[in-house]
Amino acid sequence: MGLVANAGGSRAAVVDRPGAVAVAAVLGYLVLDLVVKLSGISVFFLGMQVLGGSLELGSLLSMVIDGLLVGLAVGLAGIGLSMTYSILDFANFAHGDTVTAGAFLGWVAAYIVAGLGTGAPIAELFMLNSGRQLSTVSTFVPVLLGLVIAGVGSVGVTLLVDRLTYRPMRNADNISLLIASIGVALAMRYLIAFVFGTQTSGVASGGLRITLLGTVSMTDNEVTLLVVSLLLMLAVHLLLQRTKLGKAMRAMADNEDLARVTGIPTERVIRLTWILGGGLAGVGGYLLVLESGTISFNFGWILLLLIFAAVIVGGIGSIYGAMAGGVLIGLVDSLALIWLPSGLTRAAAFLVLIVVLLLRPSGIFGGVTTA
Repeated sequence: MGLVANAGGSRAAVVDRPGAVAVAAVLGYLVLDLVVKLSGISVFFLGMQVLGGSLELGSLLSMVIDGLLVGLAVGLAGIGLSMTYSILDFANFAHGDTVTAGAFLGWVAAYIVAGLGTGAPIAELFMLNSGRQLSTVSTFVPVLLGLVIAGVGSVGVTLLVDRLTYRPMRNADNISLLIASIGVALAMRYLIAFVFGTQTSGVASGGLRITLLGTVSMTDNEVTLLVVSLLLMLAVHLLLQRTKLGKAMRAMADNEDLARVTGIPTERVIRLTWILGGGLAGVGGYLLVLESGTISFNFGWILLLLIFAAVIVGGIGSIYGAMAGGVLIGLVDSLALIWLPSGLTRAAAFLVLIVVLLLRPSGIFGGVTTA
């Protein structure tokens, strides 16, 4: 009877949730294929390779680390987007260009400080054209100062945009705010292009390589991204759970009208939301440039697609969801190189987004909640 019941339950699961079964089958195949690849074995069927190939463990670990680094930075930037949605209730399409603005402000500051005393013209340093490559070890003070300026500068940008655009529209409907954010995004992006040009500039390169586990190495810039991202995520967690501001933010996310009735200064919470979200966006953009080594006027706009994917996968409105979603999207984008050409890895990340929405429409963490 037990076997019959189990068989009936399995058949019911297949009928009721065919999508979940299909996803489980694909994941099972990919895991099996990965194990066979690591073993260096190839399996053929009717003259076609269906499993295996060649993949070194060191290469796999390098992909995991790369995906983790990108995912942490994306998750860091995604926190601000998720907070904006949960508290202000609209999708801020200008968030990606806030990432770009913070990154440019930070790197201009780092370049100018690093170039002082070298005889390089200030205008050349401002335009990031001196050709010098900064790193955490060789130019620690300029890189650290640039990190601070990126956060502070992006806070200033978000507060200015809120004061000029979003605050006068505070009582407008969500669609109006969304359209306004698209206009802000275009204005910011092409203002940056007007000032700095449309070329891609090389600004950073790892000055020290650290070997891990005997096979995998990380540059000092990558270690900086890893450490700073984890520390900031821990700080956000403590802010939400241990402070009055965090409790006020969670109350605003759950029910703004009730929060206002209970005496929570909603406008002050909104302003602090912009400060926190904008600062994290700028720092996230700065760290991504530190890791990749290049910066361009539209990199934040391109990154916005991944940020939205991370936020939606994690559960739009959930800060912890943004963190988890960023790491997941980053890992998928990196590990997809095992099976797909480099030009299609981004498509794999969005395929994961579609699958998560089909199986769990509210996201991994689900619901609109600040925590």
